[in-house]
Amino acid sequence: MPSKSPFPDVEIPEVDLWDLIFDRKDRDFSDNKVIYRAIDSDRKYTFADVRNLATLFGEGLLNLWDWQKDDVLALYSPNDIDIPPVIYGAFFAGGIVTPANPGYSADELAYQLENSGAKALVTTKKFLDTALKAAEKVGIAANRVILLDAAEKDESDRIRHWTSIRKTPGAQKYYRRRAKPGDLAFLAYSSGTTGLPKGVMLTHRNIVADLLQIHGAVGKWYSTSEDKFLGVLPFFHIYGLTGLVHQMLHRGIELVVMPAFDMETFLKGIQDHKITFIYVAPPVIVRLSRDKMVDKYDLSSVKMITSGAAPLTKELVDTVHKRLNIKINQAYGLSETSPMTHTQPWDEWYTSVGSVGKMFPNMSAKYMSADGKELGPGVPGELWLSGPNIFKGYWKNIAATKDSITADGFFKTGDIGFQDEQHNFYITDRVKELIKYKGFQVPPAELEGKLMENELVDDVAVIGVDDELQHTEVPRAYIVAAAPAGAQAKRAKAGETEAKVIVEWMAKKVANHKRLRGGVVFVDEIPKSASGKILRRVLKERSKGDVALGIAPKSKL
Repeated sequence: MPSKSPFPDVEIPEVDLWDLIFDRKDRDFSDNKVIYRAIDSDRKYTFADVRNLATLFGEGLLNLWDWQKDDVLALYSPNDIDIPPVIYGAFFAGGIVTPANPGYSADELAYQLENSGAKALVTTKKFLDTALKAAEKVGIAANRVILLDAAEKDESDRIRHWTSIRKTPGAQKYYRRRAKPGDLAFLAYSSGTTGLPKGVMLTHRNIVADLLQIHGAVGKWYSTSEDKFLGVLPFFHIYGLTGLVHQMLHRGIELVVMPAFDMETFLKGIQDHKITFIYVAPPVIVRLSRDKMVDKYDLSSVKMITSGAAPLTKELVDTVHKRLNIKINQAYGLSETSPMTHTQPWDEWYTSVGSVGKMFPNMSAKYMSADGKELGPGVPGELWLSGPNIFKGYWKNIAATKDSITADGFFKTGDIGFQDEQHNFYITDRVKELIKYKGFQVPPAELEGKLMENELVDDVAVIGVDDELQHTEVPRAYIVAAAPAGAQAKRAKAGETEAKVIVEWMAKKVANHKRLRGGVVFVDEIPKSASGKILRRVLKERSKGDVALGIAPKSKL
């Protein structure tokens, strides 16, 4: 029997995002409330600014570009306060938005542009050359590439600024194209941890639902007048889009926007703007636990940090809390769930450390065995979820959609975990990432959490590699070495000695079948997606040519 959320259901109106944000009757903040503030300049937008700029841009799309219903606008940009009015301008014109990672190469961007059928591309001057190359590859004209940020100009005057997309004087009045709740709002491309990214079809109803579900689960903990969020999550990922761009506009809470993560800017931003809440990925928590730079700043305004994308250990949460007196809770979600589905209630942040908390209102869940049988409480299995925030399907990929969504509407998350008697959910690993060692299943995330306790380890990813002698997979750790205390070097030089120390240390901490029989490879950085998830396929590919260190002697079970 599927389990229900412990939170009361919330009412989800049959409206699109524009209606929910700008036409609501119960708004409890004024038009002149500042919503988005740039961390590196004096630029800021009030609620009224966003609505007015979105309207002007939407009218321009309709007038100048003859924008059609469901035309796709691509965003290829770091975080910027211009992004929200651009998104809502596209909605005004009846469009769909597809955000792309600004770290993409021209080929990677071209794939998303072509697959999504994008009609235009918004970028910044820094990424303009790559954007133009990608646009040319897929037949998007240069005059359909436009720039963000008022401070940026194209000296050649070949590329227009987004604020120049306005209806011409004397043009007819343009009315907003209302979207149906089931119409697409976003094509959010998955991180592609196991292959090419897939376009995740998210409807207006999906995002509207998730915003109201978040409010129903944890909304009472922050307010319009007293709180500020730091916008460090990337807006090109649905975690940042829903949790920051849309939620702050819906709730009337100020968001201080960072273009990209930088530790010193992050810390200074908290101190200068008296930030109260932050959404992050686990690597930021690790930095807060260890980085000496942290001691130079006053972070006392922070009430709570919410971490998503990968599990946190109790030891890491404890370390940060003891060092900074900052509470950390965990949340869970996927691109396919708009994205958030679970979070630890903020008054339970420490009573359920290690869990992702309780399921959001209006949702149901069940854990399933590999052969499709529903499992009881406390028994690990694959998590399946249903609710109004579950995506419509994968863009132009009927087979993948059928493989992922059941006939009765449950989405197969691909994540392994269990639920306890207090309705707390635990995520232990990905189905496809479990290491199979001689009949045992070894969760990489568990080993990574343990390895992060070692002072020699700054960051880590664990994968399974084939051991031809034993005819099985064995765990191998890819490690970013930590610099020794007091060292001036940014990274430590590590080799066979350090690898053996780590392998032997780990052998004392875990069961026999979880030992690092695949050894250790030291790397400069761990490949990760925009949301902070480890890209194990990248490590799997490079493992074919790697020589591991610290290999422990072969032992029998």
